[in-house]
Order: sequence, then C-alpha cells, then structure tokens
Amino acid sequence: MKIYKAIKKDHDIQRELCNKISNTSGDTKERKELWKKLKKELEVHAVAEERYFYSPLVDSDEMQEDARHGMAEHHEMDKMIAELDDTDMSSPHWLATVKKLIEKVEHHLEDEEKDFFDKAKDLYSDNEAESLAKSYEATMNEYRKTWPDSIPGQ
Repeated sequence: MKIYKAIKKDHDIQRELCNKISNTSGDTKERKELWKKLKKELEVHAVAEERYFYSPLVDSDEMQEDARHGMAEHHEMDKMIAELDDTDMSSPHWLATVKKLIEKVEHHLEDEEKDFFDKAKDLYSDNEAESLAKSYEATMNEYRKTWPDSIPGQ
C-alpha cells in the first residue's frame, strides 16, 4: 500500500465521524463519545501525516508551499479542538465551532486528495510511497493505542 491510500483510509474514518457528530445535539453521551473519537483521529492523523507525508515534501520546491499549507491547517484545527474542549457541548457556540472544524477538515481532505496526492506522486517513487505508508500506519497504530499521551506537546 502507498502513503496516499493509507492516508485516504483514515480520511474516510474522519469523514464518517464528522458526519455522525454533526447529527448529534446537546451534552449527550453520544456526542461526548463521538467527540472523543474524532479528536483522537484528528490529532493522531495530524502527527503521522506531518511526519510521513508533509515533512519529506517541505524540501521540494514543487511541494513546499502545499506542505506548509497542510501543516498550517492542522494547526488551525488544533486551535478549534482546544476551543471545543473549553466550551460547553450544549452551547450554540460549541455547535458553531464544531461546524467550522468540520468544514476545515473537509477542505483539508479535499486539498490532499484532489491536489496534493497527485503532485506528491511526481516526487515520491513507488518504493518511497510504500515505505512511507508502512511508517505512517505503524505510527497511527501506536499513537491510537497511547493517545493522548503520544501526541507531542500534550
């Protein structure tokens, strides 16, 4: 498996969780559980994706701006996650902020899948893309088990 497919697989998990959480209301057990799952997936994914997809691309003239853009979007999502953690789930502000987060996530996933992956395919050999996928998946698996302690800066 190549890095693009490994990342896309996790994007599908994020999309499903975004869809589910957007259909919840109030400070309910369901919303709390979905929020914990979404937060975990976004945080773990951002670390692994930056390490095994974006960081190697920063050195290339062709992808440097895209890589920086993708990592900046991760930082924006981190800020929204922190804001959501500090907000009462039953408040209108929580709902408005989670909707903004979902829009940012969807925009980010679309950027990668419809633009960045194609550009990266011109830079990564098949062997590199497969090696990156193995490292990415190993990190995702390990960090999912040890989250949130595994997230740098936590």
